[in-house]
Amino acid sequence: MSDALHIEENTYTYADYLEWNDGKRYELIDGRAYMMAAPTPNHQRISLKLSRLFGDFLDGKSCELFTAPFDVRLFPQKNLNDKTVVQPDLLVVCDKTKLDKRGCNGAPDLVIEILSPSNDTEEMLRKFQKYLQAGVREYWVVDLDSHLIQVHILDKGRYISSVYDGDAVVPVLILPGLSVDLNALWIVLE
Repeated sequence: MSDALHIEENTYTYADYLEWNDGKRYELIDGRAYMMAAPTPNHQRISLKLSRLFGDFLDGKSCELFTAPFDVRLFPQKNLNDKTVVQPDLLVVCDKTKLDKRGCNGAPDLVIEILSPSNDTEEMLRKFQKYLQAGVREYWVVDLDSHLIQVHILDKGRYISSVYDGDAVVPVLILPGLSVDLNALWIVLE
């Protein structure tokens, strides 16, 4: 969901990021700051629908759902020297030791990114690589325009990818018993 607009040529750390009080949202990728665009109404509709589905399923279970804005330090460093901090649209964390008062320290078990008009191929490739490096077990990219979901499952250090569209039902592999019916998902779009 971050705008491809790179703020400056400087490199920053999470400590720098925590000092920014301009009311805008940013992500850091390899120390570079990227301003995040405001989500569209359809983006929010899908985010809310998925949040309800995942949240209801996880109620009473050990894994927990979080929604943006929520900082994820993919490669946590001492002294807040992290150079990569992302804010996925939705994420599931099963290891509670990764959570602190600021967000998630380390790879979430599942990340869902909902594409916005401001997302570009270069940004999504950067995030794909970072989620893979960090060890995110399941990574979804929800494409509102094409009405499809790309699902990437971590297997032996690489992602096995599948694309779901039409009237498919998408299984959530890290959460057995949960699936997303695409017919029921896309119905909220205008």
